[in-house]
Amino acid sequence: MRVITPLQALPLDQLRQRSSTKWRKFGDDVLPLFVAETDYPQAPAIREALSRAVASGDTGYTPPEPGVADAYAGFAERRFGWTVDPGRIRTTCDVMMAVVELLRRVTAPGDRVIINPPVYPPFFDVVPEAGAVVESVPLVDTGAGWELDLVGIEAALAAGARAVLLCNPHNPTGTVHSRETLATLADLAERYGATVISDEIHAPLTNLGATFTPFLDASPVAARVGYAVVSASKAFNLAGLKCALMVTADDATSALVRELPDEIEWRTGLFGAISAVAAFSPESDAWLDAQLAALDANRLLLRELLGEHVPGARYRVPDAGFLAWVDLTSLGWGDDPAEKIRREARVAVLQGPFFGVEGNGHVRINFGCSPDVLTEAVRRIGSLVG
Repeated sequence: MRVITPLQALPLDQLRQRSSTKWRKFGDDVLPLFVAETDYPQAPAIREALSRAVASGDTGYTPPEPGVADAYAGFAERRFGWTVDPGRIRTTCDVMMAVVELLRRVTAPGDRVIINPPVYPPFFDVVPEAGAVVESVPLVDTGAGWELDLVGIEAALAAGARAVLLCNPHNPTGTVHSRETLATLADLAERYGATVISDEIHAPLTNLGATFTPFLDASPVAARVGYAVVSASKAFNLAGLKCALMVTADDATSALVRELPDEIEWRTGLFGAISAVAAFSPESDAWLDAQLAALDANRLLLRELLGEHVPGARYRVPDAGFLAWVDLTSLGWGDDPAEKIRREARVAVLQGPFFGVEGNGHVRINFGCSPDVLTEAVRRIGSLVG
């Protein structure tokens, strides 16, 4: 069995030289564990590809076929065992922009779109941006994890909802939906003439002990009713470079994506495309594995730290990603404990209510950092426990 050495996060003094939101929103006395940026050095293949582009002045418009589709198809085959036709892929600026454009074409103004809170905060915004209306069908807490409420989803579809905006893997809980669950969701969508748009941006960060099922690969029905939107931005920390992919697996859905205006594809950033090709290449697999090893250690470390310093906190180790969903309601810190934590402990975590009312009393913690930073952050939070 191959031994994987975990990736080491950069030191704080070096990270604070970055100009991204994570490092500029708050002062240097605050440990920033809120926004979904990671603290690791960039994958060598990406760094080299971008350095070549800068050195040659390659800063113009993105070409029609920058190689991202072929690179992603190879990545999906290697990492997920999923065969993707590169001809059924188009790029755009980012995942949420892709979601808006797809929703505009599969719903009419005023149609209802199902989301599953607690869920990624922009889901609440992109649905109305597309002219539709949010219909919340919260996840079910089983006591051991979270699952889609398929009964509730069916009721909403039967009552006229026209689409499901799925988060797979789920943000913030880190839930990886099972193949059976996804196949059942697809059957429901087809039965009621609805569409599923699956945000799969966290898929490359699925833990080694879990199995990610792409929605379009869950069943032949899923291939017919679904669209997947993917990006290298979360796994490889590329959010500022702007490149997302819209993936289809059926003639009708592929035709809809092909008919999108060229301007949607023009919004792809050239550096985003260049970096995505490098990220999805085999040369970056070892780096990704090393990052997964580091995240695996941190997600378990966080459980230990919370148990020691924040008794009463409820946290389930996630199946994917570098984001932890932590229930602090028993501490009596109100609906939005993140405010108290930032003000009094000088740790920035993301506000639970941003994820819907189901997030009241919760926070989301980014553990894509060094063990030392994570340890200090939880110790600071623990100092507030009376």
